[in-house]
Amino acid sequence: MITKQQIIHWLELTSDKYENERGYLTELDKSIGDADHGNNMHRGFQKVKANLEGAADNDIKSILSMVAKTLISSIGGAAGPLYGTLFLKGAAGLKGSDELTDADLLKFWEEGIKGVQSRGRAEADDKTMIDTLLPALETLKQGISDKEDTSDILKNMAQSAKKGMEETTPLIAKKGRASYLGERSKGHQDPGATSSYFMINALADAVSNTTNK
Repeated sequence: MITKQQIIHWLELTSDKYENERGYLTELDKSIGDADHGNNMHRGFQKVKANLEGAADNDIKSILSMVAKTLISSIGGAAGPLYGTLFLKGAAGLKGSDELTDADLLKFWEEGIKGVQSRGRAEADDKTMIDTLLPALETLKQGISDKEDTSDILKNMAQSAKKGMEETTPLIAKKGRASYLGERSKGHQDPGATSSYFMINALADAVSNTTNK
């Protein structure tokens, strides 16, 4: 079970992570993109964090829907529509509640990732955020099937996300601006896969930190 406070904490940690890693994401994107991914993710989640101040009385579905609208309206390039879709489609299937069951968590990520794939037309090994999200989703499914503790499931999910992120380095990009580089996109870790890992790892940290208090 994940509480509303843990969800809010997750979004705050994600915002802080993008602030701290803005330069790193920009450097990754400079090699194979427009060099704006770090600034875009930072700007979008700074606005999310600011909007959270007035969201304390809202249910989780409403909060995640707010995140979607904020990202779509404030992040430029491809990241805004893709990350906005992740939250929009993920939140759509949830009920208005102050808690998420493991089944709710799976629905959020499953529907959100489907939305991202539908919008971006990306598959595994295309060198995109999908290469982080899909293995993370499979680990989430397995952990729930094995009836593991939610905190442990999320830690394992983050580890799978990290592995997927790292494995984008030798790939040739097939989607987005990086695809224009062809073979030259090899040897560079994908910035979208990296920001997706940061987000998933922040969720694991948020649940672990508040559970252990």
